[in-house]
Amino acid sequence: MSADSTVSHAELGAVLTELRVGVGASDLHGSLAGYLCAGGHASAADWLDRLALETDAAGSRPALLDRLFGECRAQLEDPDLGFQPLLPDEDRPLPERAEALVEWCRGFLGGMGLAGVAQGHALSEDGAEILRDFGTIAGSHFELDDAEEDENALSEVVEFIRIGVLLLHGELNAAPLRKTLH
Repeated sequence: MSADSTVSHAELGAVLTELRVGVGASDLHGSLAGYLCAGGHASAADWLDRLALETDAAGSRPALLDRLFGECRAQLEDPDLGFQPLLPDEDRPLPERAEALVEWCRGFLGGMGLAGVAQGHALSEDGAEILRDFGTIAGSHFELDDAEEDENALSEVVEFIRIGVLLLHGELNAAPLRKTLH
């Protein structure tokens, strides 16, 4: 999937503002990723309903929302591990990108909850730790002092989230092993 064909944070933000959905682009993408990661069943036609989101728009939904659903699902299932949380472009101010990451994590945890993954869900030790770390990030407010150091730190946290999502997706969507009697 080329970067040119993917839905951008700015595009999604504009559509969400127009539709008056009440959530930001990162929050929505995080919710969708969390829902799908946790095994939630949805289609391009009903995923907003599954996330309990309503729009003020009359008539048809923008095709961009269907594209977002398809891209998110494809990225989660990509054998080349191409998943990326949807965040503002790197030319946006660092505080804006850091806050979007916090919102993304909040959305992700909410989406997982809507799909039925509760705190007591049987996750591996690593999976449970990843969720705890996401919860810590979701409750964070980043103190930004040194632009270069902060930029590197944000990049590391984004990569941690990316890999964590893929590990959780693999764990929660693994096909059960079939027992064979010989």
